[in-house]
Amino acid sequence: MDGSNTSPADLHTVADTVLVIDDEKNIRRTLAMVLGGEGYRVLEAGTAEEGLRILGDSDEPVALTILDLKLPGMDGLEALGRLRNDDATRDHPVIVISGHATAEEAVAAIRLGASDFFEKPLNRERVVVSVGNSIRTARLTHTVARMRNELEARFEMIGTSASMQKLFRDIEKVAPTKANVLVTGESGTGKELVCRAIHQLSPRREAPFTKVNCAAIPRELIESELFGHEKGSFTGAQARKRGFFEQAHGGTLLLDEIADMDLAAQAKVLRALQSGEVSRVGSERTLHVDVRVLAATNRDLAKAVEAGSFREDLFFRLDVFPIRTPALRDRPSDIRLLADAFVNSFCAENGLRPKRIAAAVYDALTLRSWPGNVRELRNVVERAAILSGDEITVADLPEDPHTSPFDEEPESEATANGQRPSRPLPLPTAPDAERPTLRQYREAAERSYIVETLRTFDWNISRTATALGVERTNLHKKIRAYGIRRDH
Repeated sequence: MDGSNTSPADLHTVADTVLVIDDEKNIRRTLAMVLGGEGYRVLEAGTAEEGLRILGDSDEPVALTILDLKLPGMDGLEALGRLRNDDATRDHPVIVISGHATAEEAVAAIRLGASDFFEKPLNRERVVVSVGNSIRTARLTHTVARMRNELEARFEMIGTSASMQKLFRDIEKVAPTKANVLVTGESGTGKELVCRAIHQLSPRREAPFTKVNCAAIPRELIESELFGHEKGSFTGAQARKRGFFEQAHGGTLLLDEIADMDLAAQAKVLRALQSGEVSRVGSERTLHVDVRVLAATNRDLAKAVEAGSFREDLFFRLDVFPIRTPALRDRPSDIRLLADAFVNSFCAENGLRPKRIAAAVYDALTLRSWPGNVRELRNVVERAAILSGDEITVADLPEDPHTSPFDEEPESEATANGQRPSRPLPLPTAPDAERPTLRQYREAAERSYIVETLRTFDWNISRTATALGVERTNLHKKIRAYGIRRDH
């Protein structure tokens, strides 16, 4: 092996293991000496069969393999193909060497995923640099893949309810297209997750996904943030800045909380969507951007248009494919799946042993109203996981801050036997008159209001529950508790 004795430092982790597969003993010995001097541990094999056996049976991970193409028995190309067809070694870095390889064989090795190719006699410095770079690149690729998997798992949407299945179908239909999507829904229902899923299932998945929180950017800076600015274009503009539209070029731009964007910025966003062109603040130069725009809001944009706070033309431009994320109260059957997923994720992230959830906890969670939706459920479950032992019980759940005082157990003599007032009690005006307790009056008022609302909606439970802002199961519970019967 010829070349300089100088070698770059810090190209690998100390004690990384390299496997050399070559039928020439002198080549193996030279490589072992050179790589050993660089801090590597070297394993040797004279045949491909022996090398594959070492890779499969070694007690320590092999960071890289140097593989000769011309070998007795199984040749190097066949061995490389086997490595690429095995899930355990599919991404294992391999440097191919040969003294008599044809150009076709070299091309075939690279197509099979070889990290590099060298002809004999080997150049010492080139081999050392290539080994270090190949190991480092393989580790970086593995890290990126792991982080991507973790990110996808973190943003995974969960649900088997009919409303979630419809949501999944809508995402699958619109994702491969170029259509703009407007995602609406209550806070905490996963609007950003929907947008990320659309991006991940689109042809733009390898390009940037850029999120802009329109509500978090001051009105005087929104144009600069979206479209960028030139140095000196305004006070504080000390350098040129690329806007979010430029940053998202080729990918997807999420305009979150778009209802909070002022009308002036709305007009410029509309022009960007229509022409695909933007200009930085302080510049006359026009830049072409290829961006798919997704928008999200928890407000009713149609009403905002009527009120004059949102441009109608921009609304129609964004509302090409509307998607609404369902509230958690509309899919109570998913609460168990979500709770299990949140507990498992929390325990894994914090190095805790997996925890069980008692059956009574699922029932208690289902009875809550969840105005904060899935985000609120996650917070409640994670807090319970912190407070609990090996099993999460109802006692570990935090109190429901949204519970109405009407839901508390009665303490009066009349309600202790399950008897409740049939109508609100009139408040006596005389100071010494007999008055109902505050609890009695609240219960009577609640019962009366439920009956009145039931009558308004012709005793339709679903519509009544929606009007009252409670779950159907919770409404049924109150109807039974108050002994309410349908009018005849």
